[in-house]
Amino acid sequence: MQTPCFARPVRLLLRSSCRRALVPHRTWVVRGQATVATSGPAVTATNRAQATLKRFWKTVGIEQRDGAFAVTLDNRPLKTPSGTPLLIPQDKRLVATLIAAEWESQETLLKPHALPLTSLASRAIDAFKDEDMRKEARAQLLKYLETDTICFHQDRPPALVSLQRKHWDPLLAWARSTFGVDIHTTDSFVVLSQPPETLKKFDEVMSEFDFWEMAAMERATYASKSFLIALALVMRNFTVEEAAKAAHVEVNSQIELWGEVEDSHDVDYHDIRRQLGSAACILSHL
Repeated sequence: MQTPCFARPVRLLLRSSCRRALVPHRTWVVRGQATVATSGPAVTATNRAQATLKRFWKTVGIEQRDGAFAVTLDNRPLKTPSGTPLLIPQDKRLVATLIAAEWESQETLLKPHALPLTSLASRAIDAFKDEDMRKEARAQLLKYLETDTICFHQDRPPALVSLQRKHWDPLLAWARSTFGVDIHTTDSFVVLSQPPETLKKFDEVMSEFDFWEMAAMERATYASKSFLIALALVMRNFTVEEAAKAAHVEVNSQIELWGEVEDSHDVDYHDIRRQLGSAACILSHL
């Protein structure tokens, strides 16, 4: 793979040895991800590509279109699942480069889990430009605060208590002091009820997010099972590594006691960092 470089027009052209399977002037759809835009109708080959998830392009590029960056497959720009052009702002050149790298890294078969930034950028464009959808998403995310991982503490074993104090207590202190809210915690299994004022404040905070930040907030919340960990990541109070460790406090305490389970803990280790990493990267202005 060649190192990405930008020229006029901006282009990233990465070569592959994979066999070409594109038919000119037709639309190709990748299940659950972005699509390649053309003016022609969908054809049988599209269904084959969707069913087999095989790589059907030879080159990946980046071009300037409508004052933004467009990632292209064989010179055809990607679209979101809803058909909207997948255009990345010029101040997010790194994001465009990483999305292009995701598609270039697909070899013979498509791996949807290896396209985290593509799916996240598509989600941002398709869902969070609409205020009604943003409002609904905020309401769903606030529900995670009622069952937030870091609000449920235990007093044993010692390894767990130590990790809770190290990774959760500073985060709770930051959230309380930064936003001037009360956040309840418990050491029982009783479902918490956070103060209405706290929920209102965090809703106001999210209402100021742009659609990239909302997409990152949603991804990070679902990945970490924690509203507060996600908020700290989006607001740059946490690094990806800090967020991942805070999200896996219970898991890591179990590993300290019983050891790592192969093909389980190691997979989770990388998956949480991939998900949180994509959320952090989408916020980049490089």
